[in-house]
Amino acid sequence: MTTKYYTFKPLNVGRWLTWGLFALLLVVAPMVFTSGLARTVLSQMGIAIIACLSYNMLLGQGGMLSFGHAVYTGLGSFLAIHALNSVGDGSLPIPVSLVPLAGGLAGVCFAVLFGYVTTRKSGTTFAMITLGLGELVFALSLMIPEFFGGEGGVSGNRMVGKAVMGVTFGPQVQVYYLIAAYTFVAVAAMYAFTRTPLGRMLNAVRDNPERVEFVGYDTQKVRYFAFIIAGFFAGISGGLGALNFEIVTAEVVGAARSGAYLLFTFLGGATFFFGPIIGGVLMVLAFVLLSEFTKAWLLYLGLIFLFMVIYAPGGIASLIMMNLRVAAFGRLRELWVSYLALAGTAMVMLLGAGAMIEMVYHLQLNTTLGSELRFLGIPLDVARLDSWFGASLVMLTGLGLFELTRRAFLREWGEIQEYIEKEIKRRELQ
Repeated sequence: MTTKYYTFKPLNVGRWLTWGLFALLLVVAPMVFTSGLARTVLSQMGIAIIACLSYNMLLGQGGMLSFGHAVYTGLGSFLAIHALNSVGDGSLPIPVSLVPLAGGLAGVCFAVLFGYVTTRKSGTTFAMITLGLGELVFALSLMIPEFFGGEGGVSGNRMVGKAVMGVTFGPQVQVYYLIAAYTFVAVAAMYAFTRTPLGRMLNAVRDNPERVEFVGYDTQKVRYFAFIIAGFFAGISGGLGALNFEIVTAEVVGAARSGAYLLFTFLGGATFFFGPIIGGVLMVLAFVLLSEFTKAWLLYLGLIFLFMVIYAPGGIASLIMMNLRVAAFGRLRELWVSYLALAGTAMVMLLGAGAMIEMVYHLQLNTTLGSELRFLGIPLDVARLDSWFGASLVMLTGLGLFELTRRAFLREWGEIQEYIEKEIKRRELQ
């Protein structure tokens, strides 16, 4: 006779609180931001969060640098818009709310097909294969207008089928809540994947594939299964995008979209689960809002990426986690003066650089409007030497002060990290 013993794990209050706040944020956001533009931006953020998290399953968790992730979000969009049209003509008897699952199914199917080829290699070879497949799919999107719609793309109408409880998906707020529901479930599912044996093994394949093979696991199969799962969530993101915009063009499978996923996942922080969430929000803010303020937004984006690579290669999430670690040991308040100095000198440098960039763009693109322009309320004249001299002086002064401040900050930061390491050892010995 055997005796059974039952153990009970304590309730993880922090985890429940985090997920509860995330759900509350998704519910409350359209109530705070009530304009049509704001709700459209919020909807795009949900779509981008799923796309960046699915990409991070490859990059951050599996170490697979893909240059063709837009293939799966884009093909998911095309299959979803065709499914939406089939719902409209009555040939597909499903509710509109399930149309994004058609995109997910498309993502899985194409990930099964393409992933079998791409995951047989790793490293640089994997990246080049994904780049080639991405360009192949983009070329096919222009060669097969019967499916891809040619240059005009494929359009649809999300207000089809019977309304359920008054929900027609006509108003943007209804579409937002559908996207929010998918976003919460997809984020929770992808987080759960990181806690599974397959997710842990994927991390091991990223860190030491030789040791994984030595203990008897097939690294290609691990990468392949993860690739398929990432393709499913990428397709879900694409299907939600098709519902949100009601049109899908060849641009969604282009290299620019794949590059955006890579760029903003890195900026958010690929080594942390919540990093791509930050990256998805930043991607929408850059593409929707920043592009409205200046024609040079891509150049600004490139400069931001350059500075992040140089000064914070772990992304924004790594900066947050490092400062939380310092705060846990009660030393964060010592750094606020340094942070203010870094922010102030960086703003001076960016002010000068921004003035020069805007003058260059005005000189090249807006010469018919005259030589004068205003940058942040400051009058500038591209025909006068003092405007160029002043902008360059401000930029170089800010750069010099920023570098001096950064070096002083690094010394202070190093002392705090040394203290933390000693404190950790002291606590371990107690």
